[in-house]
Amino acid sequence: MTDSTDAIAGLDLTDQAALGSGASFWTTKPIGTVPAIMLTDGPHGVRRQSGSATDHLGISGSEPATCFPPAVGLSQTWDPALVQRIGQALGDESRALGVHVLLGPGVNIKRDPRCGRNFEYYSEDPLLSGTLGAAWVRGVQSRGVGASLKHFAANNAEHDRMRASSDVDVRTLREIYLRTFEIVVRQARPWTVMCSYNRINGVYASENTWLLTTVLRDEWGFDGVVVSDWGAVSDRVAAVAAGLDLEMPTTGGSSDTEVVGAVRAGELDAAAVARSAARVADLSRRVTRTLPAATSFDMNAHHELALEAATRAIVLLKNDDDLLPLAPSTLAVIGEFAQEPRYQGGGSSHVNPTRVDIPLDEIRRLAGDHPVSYSPGTDIAAATAAAESAETAVVFLGLTAEEESEGYDREHIDLPAAQIDLLRAVVEVQPRTVVVLAHGGVVRLDAVARLTPAVIDGALLGQAGGGALADVLFGVANPSGRLAETVPVRLQDSPAYLNFPSESGHTVYGERMFVGYRWYDSRDLPVAFPFGHGLSYTRFAYSDLELEATGDSVAVRVTVTNTGDRPGREVVQAYAGLPGSRVGRPVRWLAGFASVTLEPGRRQTVEIGIDRTDLAYWSTDAARWVIEDGEYVVSVGASSRDIRLTATVTVAGDEPTRPFTRESTLGELLADPTAAQTILTVLGSASPFGAADSALGSDLLRMLESVPIGRMVGFSAGKVTREQLDELLAGINAHRS
Repeated sequence: MTDSTDAIAGLDLTDQAALGSGASFWTTKPIGTVPAIMLTDGPHGVRRQSGSATDHLGISGSEPATCFPPAVGLSQTWDPALVQRIGQALGDESRALGVHVLLGPGVNIKRDPRCGRNFEYYSEDPLLSGTLGAAWVRGVQSRGVGASLKHFAANNAEHDRMRASSDVDVRTLREIYLRTFEIVVRQARPWTVMCSYNRINGVYASENTWLLTTVLRDEWGFDGVVVSDWGAVSDRVAAVAAGLDLEMPTTGGSSDTEVVGAVRAGELDAAAVARSAARVADLSRRVTRTLPAATSFDMNAHHELALEAATRAIVLLKNDDDLLPLAPSTLAVIGEFAQEPRYQGGGSSHVNPTRVDIPLDEIRRLAGDHPVSYSPGTDIAAATAAAESAETAVVFLGLTAEEESEGYDREHIDLPAAQIDLLRAVVEVQPRTVVVLAHGGVVRLDAVARLTPAVIDGALLGQAGGGALADVLFGVANPSGRLAETVPVRLQDSPAYLNFPSESGHTVYGERMFVGYRWYDSRDLPVAFPFGHGLSYTRFAYSDLELEATGDSVAVRVTVTNTGDRPGREVVQAYAGLPGSRVGRPVRWLAGFASVTLEPGRRQTVEIGIDRTDLAYWSTDAARWVIEDGEYVVSVGASSRDIRLTATVTVAGDEPTRPFTRESTLGELLADPTAAQTILTVLGSASPFGAADSALGSDLLRMLESVPIGRMVGFSAGKVTREQLDELLAGINAHRS
């Protein structure tokens, strides 16, 4: 897409301003030769509303569409190729339903497990979120439908989301909250980016020039349309000046009039209006001419794809004594979610599914002639009686739609107390109990894991989740899902616990870049289940780890062997760390991942490329990404806590040479080989403290390491002047450059 003004040739200021706001809740205006287009939710299914009842809260109905697993489930596949195929299917359904821009993916970081919209986001890790988000965008846009990367940026809570300011330092923003967006923009080039409701360090995202222009366009090269979240614009004139192109939904023309008036009053540059209008015109023409309109899509094929994705998303959290997969036997299925499944989240992304697979029906289908009883669990006596009379109990637990949704955050992460009481009663009479979980946000699982030998986490699996769960329970499919976020032992252990939600309109990101597993692993805190965790019905061994540093990346090669008796898929995760880093960094962070599917007894070399940018930190001094020189530790394993092999690799850095000044500390100068000897010589001859400070490593020297070198002028009792010190520093800087 370009900023060419040819797209708006012949349009006057009034028309140009009109292109920058909606005609209705979901459509833009047709102006001149620029056609109107439709934008609609949502990331895991097309929510195409028709008629006069329109909203962005999932209240009114919509046309039938495939409900694929929401991001919370899809992320657990760790499978970019599968996500891209789902994006292609979503693009096909969008075209069939007359939708030109699909509002997704949502890639905001899961900063706190209480965020009510976490079900719509991928992960607590920016690399995993960015990689999957880029795959989704490539898939959708390959069908001629625009994606809308959202919510840009630092939108990590629902409480007071339309006013609160996310107060976060620049390094944390760059490394965690903007990094995901940067990956998607650079790798997949989305046609639109949606700015969020919230303020960032006091400035609304829609009015943030640094965010929308300096970073997004000038640094990352984004050349598409910046669209507002629905109702996110407080001052459209300021927003246009900052880089917003399209305000949604319609304002009835009132904000168009404000823009025209601001230009005529000299308060807004006419060129800014023209640029935005040209971008909207380019987008409109692109999505209406790229491919011919489709009139239908293959519902059955898309349901099968939804089943494949749901199956791959299921995480086997625990499986003591290989209770799973289930052998043919009598079963007691307990819990209302078995009959009325929870398969998607609430709010703007709520999809009207083409069909829904019921877990209980699918379990009975695979159980064959073996009896399967069902109890909703509301009557505990009936539930325990059923469990006791069966050979195995399968208990469905989780959160209802009312307990988590867009628009509000959760107050805790506990499962309902009644569910835990039910589980405890069932286990007392039937130790062979399997728990199946359904939830959009993380739930506390210490009691569940303590009580039961086997736990399956389905998160939210979309419309085909019932069949996927049955296939995994009976071993038709071997689970290979991996957690995309840490499950803490308790909420109080989570990194943002004391700074969530906002207070007096401000959310302090006090944990900095230590989000999710970066926090838990760096502090060596116990967790219920770690980031990346997931078991299989087979087993895998790792061997022969090799690392090779090239100019732009580090190649990681490791041999994976299926040592079990079933075919299976293993997700190989590579984590990087730099002991002794000069800046605060996590003990390890995800730097790459890949998967391999192996028959029993087979082995394969898996290669993971770690890009140099994934080893960098954001230097606030240099205002750029910086790679430290040093020996990086690369750990390969099956989760952030299940590390199988570790090796080191030397990586050449690109740190800028920072000139020494009077404000540089003695410690900083001593850490530089060029400066150290010169400074020690000067101090030895000029110090009033005597010969004691000449011994390296002495207590006195350690005391002085944090003192700015300019203060040593006073300590020298007149033996060193400021002029002499400046001359000395200039010589050191000249020698280093």
